[in-house]
Amino acid sequence: MDGNRMPDLDQWGQGEVLTFLLRYKPRCEEELFDILNLLDGYLKNSSSSVVMAATKLFLVLARDFPHVQADVLVRVKGPLLAACTSESRELCFTALCHVRQILDSFPGHFSSHYKKFFCSYSEPHYIKCQKMEVLCKLVNDENVQQVLEELRDYCTDVSTELAQGAIFAIGNIARTYTEQCVGILRELLELKQEHITSAVVQVFRDLVWLCPQCTESVSQALSGCEETIQDSEGKQALIWLLGVHGEKVPNAPYILEDFVENVKSESFSAVKVELLTALMRLFIARPAECQDMLGRLLYYCIEEEKDMMVRDHALFYYRLLQAGTEETKRVLCSPTSDHSLQLLEEQAESSVNTWASDFNSLVPIYGKKQWAAMTAGQVTELRHVDSPSEDSALVGKEPLMSEKQEKVPCDKVSSSSLILMPSFHLTAEQFERTWLSLGVGCQQAVPWQETVLPDTIQSALQVVHIQTIAMSKAGSQLWKAYLGAQDDTGCLFLTELLLETGDTEMQMLVKQSENKPEALQAFISILKTVLGSMAGLIS
Repeated sequence: MDGNRMPDLDQWGQGEVLTFLLRYKPRCEEELFDILNLLDGYLKNSSSSVVMAATKLFLVLARDFPHVQADVLVRVKGPLLAACTSESRELCFTALCHVRQILDSFPGHFSSHYKKFFCSYSEPHYIKCQKMEVLCKLVNDENVQQVLEELRDYCTDVSTELAQGAIFAIGNIARTYTEQCVGILRELLELKQEHITSAVVQVFRDLVWLCPQCTESVSQALSGCEETIQDSEGKQALIWLLGVHGEKVPNAPYILEDFVENVKSESFSAVKVELLTALMRLFIARPAECQDMLGRLLYYCIEEEKDMMVRDHALFYYRLLQAGTEETKRVLCSPTSDHSLQLLEEQAESSVNTWASDFNSLVPIYGKKQWAAMTAGQVTELRHVDSPSEDSALVGKEPLMSEKQEKVPCDKVSSSSLILMPSFHLTAEQFERTWLSLGVGCQQAVPWQETVLPDTIQSALQVVHIQTIAMSKAGSQLWKAYLGAQDDTGCLFLTELLLETGDTEMQMLVKQSENKPEALQAFISILKTVLGSMAGLIS
């Protein structure tokens, strides 16, 4: 690789070269470090796009050297912080998303620069929300007081959504610094603002679940909240707290009685269901105070309620009470799992390698789950299959894409000889880009009789020089595989295989980069022969 020509390229060209190098697999450790040393200077480039591309390349190539990855992230801390304070809102938002991703593996990475993530008045809402999420990850013993004071100011913002976001952020910090955060949240209740009270009560519900040591303090703060809360989420949270910890709230039955009296005008079915469950639980702890109102609530829900979900819950609880108090207590108040395990799981650090390939992409912006949902059915959703040959790790050139072609009737095309190149290799990104640019060449169904064995199929395809780009796990309800091959003239053949559980036919869709009907039919013949032999072997 000639690194001396890189400075001759503009920032866009340098970024493309660095992205292209992701396809290359160094043959040995010495070559790996030669590449890293050659490209070292691009981690401090004046262009953010070049820095991000270089960072991703270093993280991916150094996947077996965690100390190198950590050193790279330290070196790009300055450029990332500069991007986070950029006047470009788009650049700032993107940088914040990537900072949050880095903090999943290195929680204290930006802790000394926590003030850089304080919100300014003129910033848009979406940037402020990202900064609050980052601040939650940067909290430590030295800065917790300053961070909480900053978030406390956001809680009274004119934006309801931002104010509630700040309260939820304090709730996240409260999992570690419980006493300080509960004190701030209790002070916020004194403001008697509907959206603030609702958010605080929701945070309290989650806190007593994850941090039982704060139950006493939370229970003392609940009285009077029912006068302010109007939204469904807040009502459900308050009712749940009164049902589970009502024995610690002196006037809990009377608060729930207000909800019972207004149940006919309650428009949210979820609130009615929560009220039924809470009153059943409180009845077990304080039967004398709850018996009459529980009877009235059950009667209304069974005889007058139109929502079938609410009615079914009421009937279940009515029949449960007929089984006796002890049985009711056993069902409703049985021991639960250790909630602290969930907290430890959330706080666990993830390896850089779990997100290195997603760095400098849209995944940190949308989130892994949402991006997977947005790209459902595309190759990027499937697990990547490593190249079987070290010699095929580098693509010589990326073929030019032709325009979309008309579908060719497969039964009218005669077969001919075809030579597939053994050294062909295509990345998942190349496949997706090419696949979306081509029209359907042929679509057929191939007989299939048994469960798909991905490893076996992949091995059989390698023999005839058909590369497996990506493949679903064995046993998937909707099994998919994406294949690629190239003939000696440079023509690409891209294939999608689909098989639903229980189907007796596998759907095969083939696309071709050049309009060569005879070559297409020859490729289909080879592929059908392999799949047919596999079905025969398994059956």
